[in-house]
Amino acid sequence: MKTAFTIGADLRETQGKGASRRLRHRGKVPAILYGGRQEPQPLVLDQQNLLTMIDNERFYSSIVQLKFSNNGQTQDAIVKDVQMHPARNLVIHVDLQRVLPDEKVRIRLPIHFKGESVAPGVKNQGGIISHRLSDVEVSCLPKDLPEYLELDLSNMGLNETKFLSDIPVPEGVTLTELSGGRNPPVVSIHSPRAEEPEAAAEAAAAPAEASAAPAAAASADAGAKDAGAKKESGKK
Repeated sequence: MKTAFTIGADLRETQGKGASRRLRHRGKVPAILYGGRQEPQPLVLDQQNLLTMIDNERFYSSIVQLKFSNNGQTQDAIVKDVQMHPARNLVIHVDLQRVLPDEKVRIRLPIHFKGESVAPGVKNQGGIISHRLSDVEVSCLPKDLPEYLELDLSNMGLNETKFLSDIPVPEGVTLTELSGGRNPPVVSIHSPRAEEPEAAAEAAAAPAEASAAPAAAASADAGAKDAGAKKESGKK
């Protein structure tokens, strides 16, 4: 079972909002570890340690190793949820699930798209690629877990769509949505929207209209002055 990240952890003795708030003030993050046929265990993680990992997409699709400082033991897990502060770059809470070698895990993996620029629908037919899904949930044993799934678009033509069942998966890996009878679209190539040329034409016409407006105003002002002069002449 290959692990990609190591997270230092401590057991958390106190719980509740007040205790969590005090932990955050000390640069710590409350977390919960569950699953693996064991009771849920509250944990304490290090804020700075987490901030070095959360921007890496592999952090959410890999097996991570928890290393407990109090006894030196380790526990493999997957990240199920990371809650961030709404206004600051701070982790508020982390949910982790235990990983056992003989128990399948369900985890979302990113989809990497290959051959987009050489697809005939784009290169020769002027189409636009529309991504419907960027990740997908898989189920597998930890030893079979890939880092990502790859979908080749190099042969796609205009108005073609690839569906979930078109994504190749390694042996031992299943796509959970397919097991439930669904087969949603993942990516398609379509023609540019019809209104796009009209929008471009309107944008090009806007500067000309803007420049014409001062001239029209000046002409109207001159006309008003001329009418006033004629009126004064008639009074004489």
